[in-house]
Amino acid sequence: MITKLNEVVEAALKRGRKRLAVAYGQDTHTIEAVYDAYKEGLVEPTLYGDKAVIESTCAELGIDVNVFRIIDEKVDVNCVRQAVAAVAAGDADILMKGLVSTDKYMRGILNKEIGLVPPKGILTHVSLVELPGYHKLLTISDVAIIPAPDFKQKQMQIKFLAETANLLGIATPKIACISATEQVLPTVPSNLECAILAKMGDRGQLGNVMVDGPLSLDVALYKEVAEHKKVKGSSIAGDVDCLLFPNIESGNVFFKSVSHIGGGELAAIVKGAKVPCVLTSRGDSALSKKYSIALACLAAK
Repeated sequence: MITKLNEVVEAALKRGRKRLAVAYGQDTHTIEAVYDAYKEGLVEPTLYGDKAVIESTCAELGIDVNVFRIIDEKVDVNCVRQAVAAVAAGDADILMKGLVSTDKYMRGILNKEIGLVPPKGILTHVSLVELPGYHKLLTISDVAIIPAPDFKQKQMQIKFLAETANLLGIATPKIACISATEQVLPTVPSNLECAILAKMGDRGQLGNVMVDGPLSLDVALYKEVAEHKKVKGSSIAGDVDCLLFPNIESGNVFFKSVSHIGGGELAAIVKGAKVPCVLTSRGDSALSKKYSIALACLAAK
């Protein structure tokens, strides 16, 4: 079982190089991450962006610009459109966001004329989190795309969480549906949805997974907290593989707290499109971006 992000890189390398299309890839973190991924043997990269800026950034970083195929385009939305079109046409295996904002990136992916998303498809953001003090990687959703997922979307998020955990070698992922409390309170909408999802999991309606909820974050992650709070009946507390957050606010705060406060590292992709799409924050480190590329390579067909 894969328990560290560097092991994701090792597993992805066994699958051979993937063709990477980077939309507006001209900032230092993106270029550094893509270059490192190229050197390690993960990708053959194409950068869509301002060629002069890319050359200047590479010179600043001491990177050989000739390793990149560059499509010269100065407008960010045009870069997204061209990169998405290349992926849709089968000329690239993975899409990646560069300096462009998330909303512009997502609009490009959702462009119906290009057809990167299946009809009635649901896109969601899935991340791997390496958290100091926790004994394995956490797979989490959704911190960047669906503001307030409805019940159907949460079922799909569980499916995508399970698929990602399967890539790590986890046959039956343990998924915690997070809420503000582990008590089932009718006045808290997310609590009721968590409880229903947990029962659906028990009945086998969500696939080969173990689902429990509602669980507060501390109960989900730490068995001693669950014991102290006298939480009964949970077979996954303290050993969860995946966290399903009730909304984008709670997920995003956790995601950014891990890297900026908790000293952790991340990898992040969009699930639900025809190919894996790397989606990290513009403020994420080059290392997190490289890990995200590796995760996308591992998930690519």
